Amino acid sequence: MAGKKTKTRDSSRLRDEASQWFNFQTDSYLERTARPICSLVFLVPFIVIYELGTIFCNTDILSQTQERVVAFVWLQEFLNYLGIAPRFALAAPPLVVVVILIAWHMTSRKPWHIHLGDLPPMFLESVLLAIPLIVFSLFLNSRTVAPPTEVSVAIAASSAASDVDPSRTATPGGGGLSRPAVSQGGYDRRSRLVPDLITGIGAGIYEELVFRLILVCLLMLVFQDILRLPWKNAIMFSVVVSAVLFSLHHHIVVVNGRVVFGDVFSMARFGFRTIAGVYFAGLFAIRGFGITAATHACYDIIATILNTFWLGD
Repeated sequence: MAGKKTKTRDSSRLRDEASQWFNFQTDSYLERTARPICSLVFLVPFIVIYELGTIFCNTDILSQTQERVVAFVWLQEFLNYLGIAPRFALAAPPLVVVVILIAWHMTSRKPWHIHLGDLPPMFLESVLLAIPLIVFSLFLNSRTVAPPTEVSVAIAASSAASDVDPSRTATPGGGGLSRPAVSQGGYDRRSRLVPDLITGIGAGIYEELVFRLILVCLLMLVFQDILRLPWKNAIMFSVVVSAVLFSLHHHIVVVNGRVVFGDVFSMARFGFRTIAGVYFAGLFAIRGFGITAATHACYDIIATILNTFWLGD
């Protein structure tokens, strides 16, 4: 009987370890900063900047519209479907981030203490981890870094979840299809610097929430628990599928029940963003959600600054 109990405990321990992609020495910097509660504290300034920025940034371009990251709009639409009042549409997605990370931390059974001294190195780490993507993007296109803010979509200011304004974004002959205002050509880049920076920060948080934290976990559930694929194969398929969908949503998405076109499709940009999706998935597996989201946001910030002052047309 004792041997059976020991075997059961060992099997449970192995399952618990298998549910973690990587494990680090307990209470080391790598282990502490990968905890969900640490990710939450680390990302609070990013969330606040994005929320306040979308409220108070009132340039000529944003005077009649608010730009929302598509992943942010999806969260709003889902919450509206669940019955959340529209007046809470702006505050609800950040609360989703808080609830998910706290629930994740509770299930992880990791310590709750946070070393505030870890936060500055986490930011520096995020900046350094963004640089390989910047360099890779420059290799693909010497004139610009693949701009992240093309994933944003213009949302009527009267409601964060309202339809795209057809007078600003309608595609001729589109039959109801529309194209959002995107960050490429046709405007003064410097006049768009602050809005693009804010949108990029939001993309880092909410795209990683949707495409890594939520989508990868759901795909793992499908491939491993439903289709019964081996663990390594389930990881590979989950990463690749999420990366392809992440890249594709920069070009065509469904927002407010309408098909919306984003960045003009090219294999170079589609391929780059797919590889970036794989890169972010790897970071998520190794370094957790906070570092991954901040790395994405730092890439967006660096790319926007480079395109505005040095590389843009």
